[in-house]
Amino acid sequence: MRIIFMGTPFYAKAILDKIIDTPNMEVVAVYTQPDKPVGRKKVMTPPVVKTLAQRHNIEVYQPQRLRDKEVVDELLGIECDFIVVAAYGQILPLEVLQHAACINLHASILPEYRGASPIQQTLLHGDDKTGVTAMLMDEGLDTGDILQIETISVEDDEMVEALFDRLTEVATKLTIDVLKNFDSLKAIKQDDSQASHCKKITKEDGKIEFLDAQVIYNKYRAFTPWPGIYLDSGLKLKNISLEDATSTNKEGSILSIAKDSIVVGCKKGSIRVFMVQPASKKEMDILSYINGQRLLCADTLS
Repeated sequence: MRIIFMGTPFYAKAILDKIIDTPNMEVVAVYTQPDKPVGRKKVMTPPVVKTLAQRHNIEVYQPQRLRDKEVVDELLGIECDFIVVAAYGQILPLEVLQHAACINLHASILPEYRGASPIQQTLLHGDDKTGVTAMLMDEGLDTGDILQIETISVEDDEMVEALFDRLTEVATKLTIDVLKNFDSLKAIKQDDSQASHCKKITKEDGKIEFLDAQVIYNKYRAFTPWPGIYLDSGLKLKNISLEDATSTNKEGSILSIAKDSIVVGCKKGSIRVFMVQPASKKEMDILSYINGQRLLCADTLS
């Protein structure tokens, strides 16, 4: 079985690693995003998928635009049985989709959360289950026919990195299962009327107001470590928990002070805050922060 693999981040690396280790599966080419400058010194850094492929002497391609004619022509010259795509970051043109069966591993239960941030959306919406969908790709964005779905439960306090790791494990197993049993799988069309879409997360998405404690806590779960959650003042809430989801309080009011935390009221519900990071300063415990600001019960955290 000859496979062209397309992917870029750690999610894709784990899937590629599993394919490489599976008998009778040969990765004949890897497509990934170009190297990018990283850090303050802007050191050119390859995607993790590229590093893995090179370690196994697999040919790597990093086109700026997969749609360019010369790129497409080169790809069409690579004989393969399947093209496996996992968080590649580029749209596949029709000619590539017709070259071989293109299988995409998307981290949601499609047609929910088509797009760039399905794992974060699961947590933002407080869903109690999610999964990975293997689908046959078409020219739309995550609109292809479904081959197989694996679902998992989501814990009430699960953070995005933990959920990401669990879904990655699901995706690796699902990929191998679908490839091995492809001929016996029946592709099912998605119900477009049930579709929802999600955009790429930006730094601005992390801004919060003390309106709804459950919404704040879900943002904390979805956006930690990046972009984090922060107030209009720039104060980042680095470690919080949901205190209650239903009480009525003055927005931002300090309701109580304990030895390692404070409870902050929201228009609906309240949260417990343990650690914060003021703008342009180091992370600190909340008691040190409110003492420095001379804040007491009934004062407003800002």
